[in-house]
Amino acid sequence: MRRNAPVIDGSAAELADQLDAVTLGQFLAALPADVAVVHDAGNRHAPLRWVEPSELEDPTPYLLDGEFVLTAGLPFRQGSTGRKDDGGNTAGSDGSGSRAGADEYVRRLVAAGVAALGFGLEPYYDAVPGDVVAACRDHGLTLVEVPASVPFAALGLEFSKLLESGNAQVFRQLAETNRHLMRAVLSARPEHELLSALTQRVPVWAVLVGADGRMRARAGAAVELSTLQPLLKRLLAGSGPRVETEAFDVPGSALVFGHPLRSSRDATLGGLVLGADRPLTPAQNSVVSSVVGLLELLVRQRTSGSLAPSQLATALLLHPESLAGGSSRELNSMRDLLAQSVSGTRTGPVRVIQGIRTEAAAAADSPVRELLQWRRLFDTKMVELTGYGFAAVTRLKVDEQLLAEVEQLGWRLVVGQPAELPGLAAAYRRATALRPRVSATGRSVREEELTWSVTGLLGSDAGAMLAARLLAPVLDQEPERRASQLQVLRSWLAANGNWDATAKDLGLHRNSVRRQVNALAELLDMDLGQASSRAELWIALQFAGSTAALDDVAGSAQASQDR
Repeated sequence: MRRNAPVIDGSAAELADQLDAVTLGQFLAALPADVAVVHDAGNRHAPLRWVEPSELEDPTPYLLDGEFVLTAGLPFRQGSTGRKDDGGNTAGSDGSGSRAGADEYVRRLVAAGVAALGFGLEPYYDAVPGDVVAACRDHGLTLVEVPASVPFAALGLEFSKLLESGNAQVFRQLAETNRHLMRAVLSARPEHELLSALTQRVPVWAVLVGADGRMRARAGAAVELSTLQPLLKRLLAGSGPRVETEAFDVPGSALVFGHPLRSSRDATLGGLVLGADRPLTPAQNSVVSSVVGLLELLVRQRTSGSLAPSQLATALLLHPESLAGGSSRELNSMRDLLAQSVSGTRTGPVRVIQGIRTEAAAAADSPVRELLQWRRLFDTKMVELTGYGFAAVTRLKVDEQLLAEVEQLGWRLVVGQPAELPGLAAAYRRATALRPRVSATGRSVREEELTWSVTGLLGSDAGAMLAARLLAPVLDQEPERRASQLQVLRSWLAANGNWDATAKDLGLHRNSVRRQVNALAELLDMDLGQASSRAELWIALQFAGSTAALDDVAGSAQASQDR
């Protein structure tokens, strides 16, 4: 007989059932009222894979674990009590051969993992044979009587409906479970909370060990660590993806399996050992895989020198697309985490900092030293190493002294404006948008000092380069001629191309304005009838507003041409 399910609290048992697509109990509850349970083996929580009609004397070679077998009793017709004769009357029998046949039939079904047997009345029997009932009781197989009014096809259709709705429910439960796991990762003790979340969602006990074989965390009624030593020895000594298995004759440990936690170079950094009394469903195995992945990420970050909770929390806070919206309680918990991580005790505005590595920056001895350096300078644990350099969340204002210290190390910064927790992701995106400007100019940027316009975001250096490129034919002329043409161009663009308004502004005849603008279009080799061309020229003119500025820009233009 199969072992009973492990003893877990009501809420955990309910969650575990929700992660089974369809259980035997759910299927029985959905059947018509005249379908009667003759013998209940107490396995209503068992997952049901399929409903399979069969009249073979031995259908087990064609069955999968967890099926509901339906029969009209053809395998029991030889001498079975309750069999009808050719006239439709029930025939008597001593039952000696029938009892042995029924016992063997049911024994094979149980050995094949069948969840229940459905016995259909008509056309062969008007009651379930007593030998079949006795065999099901002896071997612990749930037996269901199906009246002639309920065809087998109707049972299969009902199961299909449950299976379809059950799959949708599983997806919803898995989404909620993943959110629960993410909240566990953000806690002060992520490994302990992850194991606790796992045992709440899946009927298992769990033990987490390090590479040295010592226990780091546990949840549920796990066996003693000394009992697990043979399995741990194989688990920690092996390599590559694998699952080590074991079995113990104690409640909750009929199936024990160990998952390695591996580094990116396949070194075993620890292991997760789980125990259960029955095989897990595909949905439950999916939850286990998620937990293994998160634990592997935590242990990789810890062994590479970064502190897993803070760096992982940083990534999740700055990239919230990996998190679903939470309750106000969850948001308060994250605010507390943020306050603790930026070396404070109270919540308050913080800044997103992005550091961009330049060619002058010295190579770090190791990621550990680099991470600790930025944590020290910005007085925060919220630091994430990135491909371009680093991102940090700090409560510091980043004064000129701190900025100078960072720049002396060969780094440039994007310093964001103060932000609260809900606006942290938006602050990160704004800092990301400013990063190309820092890379192009080689200068640090403070978001609060920027003018949020095209010219403000472009900056003086990039603006001068744009002016030098677009206005080069004009800037190469004599100063007097150059100033006159730029004045005409600026006035005409400011008047949105209106000839009369431009003529009035310049004190010229409109035909003179038209002639000079046409000459400028030919000189610049641009179609001034296109809005995009006029917009580019207007922006370029913002960086060529005075004679001194024009000389600087002209010098830049000449240097550009010389190159």
